[in-house]
Amino acid sequence: MLPKYPVPVVRAIIPDAAGRVLFLRRAAGTHGASGWCLPGGKIDYGNLVEEALRRELAEETGLSVEQSRFLFFQDSLPLDPGGMHCIDFYYECLCPGEPKLNAESTEFAWVDRQDVASLNLVFRAGEALERYWQERAGC
Repeated sequence: MLPKYPVPVVRAIIPDAAGRVLFLRRAAGTHGASGWCLPGGKIDYGNLVEEALRRELAEETGLSVEQSRFLFFQDSLPLDPGGMHCIDFYYECLCPGEPKLNAESTEFAWVDRQDVASLNLVFRAGEALERYWQERAGC
């Protein structure tokens, strides 16, 4: 049963040197199965947001956060009746190395802005990335 209150979530936008962003493909049997998302997850009770960011990135990708910068929050209202309402905290992160995925994801990809539309995005990642790229461009 889903909670009847917003769930705090942290999400990482990890750009590479070419400006592409890291996406993970969700495994079957997980929320957002087979869709592509930004790394992240729920903030556990008693954790600071940045602690959750570092923990989730280490768990999902094996990457360590070298630098992080808070970008914005996003109210992610349920897409379907009875769905989960999340409040997402987005961070831009520098994370050297190549991802090593856990069982929640089946693959990863570094994706250019123009190729994002071809992905089956979940967790409102498209809305967040559009805001990220607009703010980077100064729009």
